[in-house]
Amino acid sequence: MKKFLAAAAVSTAFVLAVSAQNSIVDESNPETVGNDSAMQALREVSLDKFEREGSWGVHISPDYGVISARLFEGSPAMKEPLEEDEGNEDADTLVLGVKVEFFRRGINSFYITSQRPIPVEGITKTVSVWVCGRNQDHDLFLLVEDYFGRSYELYLGNLGFSGWKKLTCVIPPTPDGEHGIVQSSPYYGDRPGLRIVGFRVDCDPLLARGAYYVYFDDLRAVTDLYDMEYRDEDDMADNW
Repeated sequence: MKKFLAAAAVSTAFVLAVSAQNSIVDESNPETVGNDSAMQALREVSLDKFEREGSWGVHISPDYGVISARLFEGSPAMKEPLEEDEGNEDADTLVLGVKVEFFRRGINSFYITSQRPIPVEGITKTVSVWVCGRNQDHDLFLLVEDYFGRSYELYLGNLGFSGWKKLTCVIPPTPDGEHGIVQSSPYYGDRPGLRIVGFRVDCDPLLARGAYYVYFDDLRAVTDLYDMEYRDEDDMADNW
């Protein structure tokens, strides 16, 4: 009898393990991030093309070094335009360049922030940006605010590569609508719930010396606009 119960327990554990394995979500795919319903209307939208002088600011502690930023002509060769931008490629010709001159090696960080936080409509699934990292092992983070104005940082990737590369991070769904990155709430209207604040670069202490250059272009998001696109025409907006 004991042998039979032990075998049954092992069999049950195996079934549960297989079921759990089959339920793993591929978080790199926006269609599966927080997907608990078939009702989705995913759209890739442009948040900023880094074409306006003075729209982004830079900061580093004056104890660590000096930082500056300006726009340059250029664009990633592998970047694919959005459908609504096809035929207007001439309007997207600039990138944001950031230069840091370090005083000495150390544990340093610097910031690239939008002069005004960028709101994203709908429920954001992923955020991406093209970066030219100059093959230095510094780490790039995305800085965001959620529906309630709480600040979060999300890891975008390591900058140890040459040339342009598209870096993408997943916006993790809230488990209960109260904790984590909350993007909507039935109690506080229907204003956009996620805002992009900017980026932070955490420098490798051994490499934070001399001058470092990094470039940014084409900040985008994949967002679920189902509630907005399928709202009835006679339905009022809860934004008053």
